[in-house]
Amino acid sequence: MRQFQVPRVLEPAIPERAVKVTDFGALPDGKTLNTEAIAKAIKALAEKGGGRLVFPAGSWLTGPIGLKSKIELHLAEGALVQFTSDLSQYPDRELDIKGRKRAVATSPIYGENLENIAITGRGVMDGAGDAWRPVKKSKMTEGQWKRLLASGGVVQPGKDDIWWPSEEARKDRRPVLLKLVNCRKLLLEGVTFQNSPSWNLNPTLCEDVTIRNVTVRNPWYSQNGDGLDLENCRNAIVRNSRFDVGDDAICLKSGANEEGRRIGVPTENVLIEDCVVYHGHGGVTIGSEMSAGVRNVRVNNCLFMGTDLGLRFKSTRGRGGVVEKIYISNVRMTGIATDAIGFNMYYGGQAPTEAGDGTAAESKPVPVGEGTPQFRDIYIRDVICRGAKQAVALQGLPEMPIRGIHLRNVSITAQRGVALMDAQDITLDNVEIFNSQGPVLSLLNSRDVRIEHLTYTPGAEVLIKAAGANNADVIIKDTDLKSAKQDFELKNGATRESFKME
Repeated sequence: MRQFQVPRVLEPAIPERAVKVTDFGALPDGKTLNTEAIAKAIKALAEKGGGRLVFPAGSWLTGPIGLKSKIELHLAEGALVQFTSDLSQYPDRELDIKGRKRAVATSPIYGENLENIAITGRGVMDGAGDAWRPVKKSKMTEGQWKRLLASGGVVQPGKDDIWWPSEEARKDRRPVLLKLVNCRKLLLEGVTFQNSPSWNLNPTLCEDVTIRNVTVRNPWYSQNGDGLDLENCRNAIVRNSRFDVGDDAICLKSGANEEGRRIGVPTENVLIEDCVVYHGHGGVTIGSEMSAGVRNVRVNNCLFMGTDLGLRFKSTRGRGGVVEKIYISNVRMTGIATDAIGFNMYYGGQAPTEAGDGTAAESKPVPVGEGTPQFRDIYIRDVICRGAKQAVALQGLPEMPIRGIHLRNVSITAQRGVALMDAQDITLDNVEIFNSQGPVLSLLNSRDVRIEHLTYTPGAEVLIKAAGANNADVIIKDTDLKSAKQDFELKNGATRESFKME
């Protein structure tokens, strides 16, 4: 598998100088609001050229913390930085995103145009997200929903299936826990970041980002409770970290639609390695906001347990952008609720109707333009998944098929097999698919597909089901066609001439 070399990611240089928050009057009693004391400490350090601000063991209640260049926040073991649940402490502020200003709620941890910044240690940063977040009834049991209603809060007018902790929370914007914009040489190491109002960690337009040995936690039901969203970032390493969240766990983004294309800064040169995801909508996700592109990404030696999807790629018409040169290896998964490997180009839109076997009805192409997303040149190898609803789903657009997806040494146990829809230049090499329902492989209007050394459950009902008149140049090599009860099922214009046996 071809690779790219991740460039050296520069880490921050922080002066040796160190002070404690207690030196500036902060109290670790969990009730004194220490916002002013922390701001004074950061300002004093910055005026001296930077240094380390230490939070000893204790409970440090605070409002938002604004970082400055050459500052490291160090949380000693047993230190809890607890952000206040008083929403009035997070006023709107103006954020400049490459020349276009917009108002956002102040994040608990924020900074703009900084260099050499770090948050390290063994402590916890808690974003008081339960004071902000809505809860959907569909994510609760009946008993949980009744207890939630009895606890107070408000139900959204006209919709009795969304609960908010207060009327104020329902009307206010929810900030992300950590929002750093246009910063360089950022280090997050060792700390637990949890309970965010919206996304948890969101470096944006940042360069030289190192995230190492962190733990990111959100309730499983948390709306928009992403773990890490790297957005328009360049040169980043995410290593040896743990995620247990309510939405996508590790996500790469680059802006949505026209605004993302205007910004024009791809997320690129990213290494994700030795990470564990316990819960999330996707283990590693690219999209759906990827309008400036995502490229040169390596994912290696990761473990996903109980995520909704494993490797998740998503976009939709109108996004535009190109996702390419993605290299994934040595991933283990178990208990995946839907797709172990999933590409969905209809995210949030009108997808063709799925037939229960993993194929879909044909959809009509639309004109290709700047809003047409493209996914290509993606290499996935040495992957094991034991337990998923669908092994692999590649769902492209008729006007822009998913191209250049190559799976090698992949073994998946799932209810349903592999589905290729509007896909082109696809390789399945030494792939094992042990599915219990439907065909092992379904094709709809896919071409230039090479299947080599495909292994499947003996006695499978159908090995290959094809639909549509546009399947072409499907090569099957070194694969036993006789172990299935039926080798081919052809529908809606599909013909045997599309397939070549070697």
